[in-house]
Amino acid sequence: MKVFFLSLLCTLFVMDSSVEWLGDFEKAKTEATQANKYILLNFCGSDWCIPCIKLKKDIFESDEFKTYAGEHLILVRADFPRLKKNQLDKKQTAINEGLAEKYNPEGKFPLTVLIDAKGKVVKEWDGYPKDFTSTQLVQDITKATHAKK
Repeated sequence: MKVFFLSLLCTLFVMDSSVEWLGDFEKAKTEATQANKYILLNFCGSDWCIPCIKLKKDIFESDEFKTYAGEHLILVRADFPRLKKNQLDKKQTAINEGLAEKYNPEGKFPLTVLIDAKGKVVKEWDGYPKDFTSTQLVQDITKATHAKK
């Protein structure tokens, strides 16, 4: 019996702790509309931008953020890797460049943008502030989404 409950608990933890980052913004808008959620779009340079890598590791991979995101957000990552071995396919590169033209014309990295299901910007986070935490991000998102309602 103990093994059963332990297995169940482990399964629930694994399910809760994983969130999917999409590359298709149109799919994200559709999902956000259907689920009544917001989109969190993150512009990053996954293999060269140290603040981007730190933001992903410290904030986006935290249990607190993943739990919140799973319930309230559709996540989209627009990655701009530089190393040849990490290059994206041409279609994904074009999608990311289109997102950058619309939501990140100044080319800031990292830039995280909270967007409603219609594509309107609700809030932005530029860079990775020194003492920023997953708790602060969740609170910022909650405050921004509640102010919009």
